[in-house]
Amino acid sequence: MTETTAPSAPIAVALDARDLETAATWASAVAPHVSTVKVGLELYLRYGPDVVSAVRGASRVGVFLDLKLHDIPATVAGAARSVAGLRPSILTVHAGGGADMVRAAVEAAPETRIAAVTVLTSMDEDDLEQVGLLGPARDAVRRLAVLAVGAGARALVCSPQEVALLRSEVGPDVTLITPGVRPAGADRGDQSRVATPEEAVAAGADLLVIGRPITRAPDPGAAAASLAAAVRRAGVRV
Repeated sequence: MTETTAPSAPIAVALDARDLETAATWASAVAPHVSTVKVGLELYLRYGPDVVSAVRGASRVGVFLDLKLHDIPATVAGAARSVAGLRPSILTVHAGGGADMVRAAVEAAPETRIAAVTVLTSMDEDDLEQVGLLGPARDAVRRLAVLAVGAGARALVCSPQEVALLRSEVGPDVTLITPGVRPAGADRGDQSRVATPEEAVAAGADLLVIGRPITRAPDPGAAAASLAAAVRRAGVRV
């Protein structure tokens, strides 16, 4: 009998490790089960471009470079151009940098999917008011999403709670990426606007960012396999 392998689930595992060896070990363990591994700012600043090849290894797993670029357009263009040679599947910028900045990243890295971060999932409405974004978080997310897509972004980062709203705003061709995904009963950590994987899937998310529930498990590979199976059962297209 020929053994069949389940398709990789649309999960980006956040490799928030303190050292390169741990990040590479986690990536190797989860790569058979998920589509993507995510390298954040701390790990990239510590190890530079080497981290991308280390976590990619010999697998086909996509690398999500979560640098959240936010600067004047010329600087962001230069930064995006600098990392484009690493062939990340996704690179993040802050939508709050404005349309010209988002467009500069898109033009500088045409082979990379530029994902615009709308409102960080760690922020609640009190936080938004303190930085001058008045009104419900949903409204701020919607405004920033429309701006970013108009500037050429092909993906958006939002909380699971805004996915359905953004899908109706931007249509089916924009990839919606959702941090703040936690299995039922898991610690929320520093996240404010969260949902379970099943809820994020039902809302229409395309890629779920999950970190600590996988990487802090006794067996990250087994945890990734279990969550990947749950996501497939929930009906995400894989």
